[in-house]
Amino acid sequence: MKNFTVKGFLNQFISVQAGKKVVDDAKTGEIRDKRVSIQERIGNGIKNFDLKKTIDVFLNGRPHEERRLGDLYIGNTGLYKHREWRGFKDTMYYFNMIWLYNYGHMVMDIFKGDEPLAFFKGVWRYRWMGQTYLSVMHWFDRGLEGLRGEALKASAWHYRAMVSETIRQFMRMFAADKKLHLGMENEYWKKTIAHDETVSGNIFYPWRDVLDDVPLQMIPYFVSCHVNNKTVLNYIDAMQSIGLPADPCPMCQAESGLFVEDDYPDYSPVMVTSNEACDGSVATSIITDWFLDRPLFAMPQPMRFDDPLVQKHCQEEIEECWKFIEKEMGVPFDFEQYKKYAESFNKLTEFEHEKWDVAANTPYYPINGVAQALYRIYYSQDGDREIWHETDAHVKKILDKCVKNKIETFPKTRHRAIAWSCAPLYYSNWCTWAYNCWGINTIINMDSLMFDQMLRTDTYEHALEDLATFNELAPMRSMAVGGHEHIFQLWDYMERFNCDMVIMYDQLQCKGMQGIKGMFEDEFRKRNIHAIWVPHALPDKRTVSRREIRSIINDYMTTVMQEEPLDPTLLDFDDSESW
Repeated sequence: MKNFTVKGFLNQFISVQAGKKVVDDAKTGEIRDKRVSIQERIGNGIKNFDLKKTIDVFLNGRPHEERRLGDLYIGNTGLYKHREWRGFKDTMYYFNMIWLYNYGHMVMDIFKGDEPLAFFKGVWRYRWMGQTYLSVMHWFDRGLEGLRGEALKASAWHYRAMVSETIRQFMRMFAADKKLHLGMENEYWKKTIAHDETVSGNIFYPWRDVLDDVPLQMIPYFVSCHVNNKTVLNYIDAMQSIGLPADPCPMCQAESGLFVEDDYPDYSPVMVTSNEACDGSVATSIITDWFLDRPLFAMPQPMRFDDPLVQKHCQEEIEECWKFIEKEMGVPFDFEQYKKYAESFNKLTEFEHEKWDVAANTPYYPINGVAQALYRIYYSQDGDREIWHETDAHVKKILDKCVKNKIETFPKTRHRAIAWSCAPLYYSNWCTWAYNCWGINTIINMDSLMFDQMLRTDTYEHALEDLATFNELAPMRSMAVGGHEHIFQLWDYMERFNCDMVIMYDQLQCKGMQGIKGMFEDEFRKRNIHAIWVPHALPDKRTVSRREIRSIINDYMTTVMQEEPLDPTLLDFDDSESW
């Protein structure tokens, strides 16, 4: 304090605010500035002020190359300091029709549920519920980052539908859950069918007007992992803690861990399981049977289903499942109900084909890769529900507008990519990042192409034949472990969707896809195809982090493709603590 002077302190304070390099003379308190003064900087700012550009940014947002989306993140989290200004119209749309609209409807959907007060019990009782419900809008933020115009609207409607159906499912679970009702069996419990998330909802159409069917793991495992990637990690650890080695599929580990942790609702007197996608699921079924201790029907799906004799066996398995439900639930099989819902579901498939046609042949497709994939997997696995038809009606209007007016929804597309094999569930929004950073537009995903089957309803025999085939074309079944001729359909789909790049998901604990990796490498070289291998461990982000995945993409794009990023701020950032 000996050499302190008020004048010296004030000058130094002012110079620091201006970002100057300062040299302080301790004896005189004089400061020799090496950079411009505050006044000069303000003057230069006024001089360089571009009113026209400022208005344009206010109305339309910054051009893609000037967005600097990475600067919005808080360190280590991937969360926003503040949200991106997308232009006045799109920002207001996001605030009103995505944020406010969805928060409002999330509350409305709860009160439309079978027993609204059970929601609060469920949040208190189940770990996966408390960790995901309030963070849902961050899931929207990640998946819709950087989107504008019609692409923002269409993609958001898909997210909205998934949230609505998720709420319907867990509200039914909670209304019927014995654990939330002092161990007592109520009418909801007696009229709900529980099944694996990989058993298609189409199986239960004959009872849809009388009984409800809710997949047991869809909400606690599949959806929660996308919303908050930390949620399922303790289930994996719980399963390994009782002796399971770490090398089986982490999907099966997480599903089984739900039972070890007693973190599953008891909402049905029966259970229908499957061996899909692989025989690792058989172990999951054994754990399920052990913990639930109630009538259980295991409905296997063959790994090689081209043989007509195998096809006949699958039909018989479905019929046995129907007899099981009739016996245990006390409600007769109703083919007319099956026909009604199967024909309704066919309308969803018809529109899906229309969307694929636009995606394959035009630049006017308004749905980004993550929204398209998640929505398709969810509704095709869940089966016919009214929310899917409502959503398709909204999206069709947007799709027709884009085609009619020739609106290029992803104008910075450099590469049209097809994503093959099973995706990293903890980083489903990587498609959004890849487009924003590199212009890699994921046109279609492998899982989106599953269940590509129209269901005949003219006769019982035809209906059973098509339903058997439909379930053989389940997610991950045919194109992941269904034989190399199905796995190598990739080349046909690349041509169909006019793709010039493959994002090859490399699920490190999938024995089926690991066994055929060398054959893929040979084909990529032979066909001169740009393919980026993306290693991951399905729901377990600890094996390969999201940052590592981005690094792999970055290395390929800079060294092999020799391209520059559209947004350099997205090249490297730490989101290790992000949801």
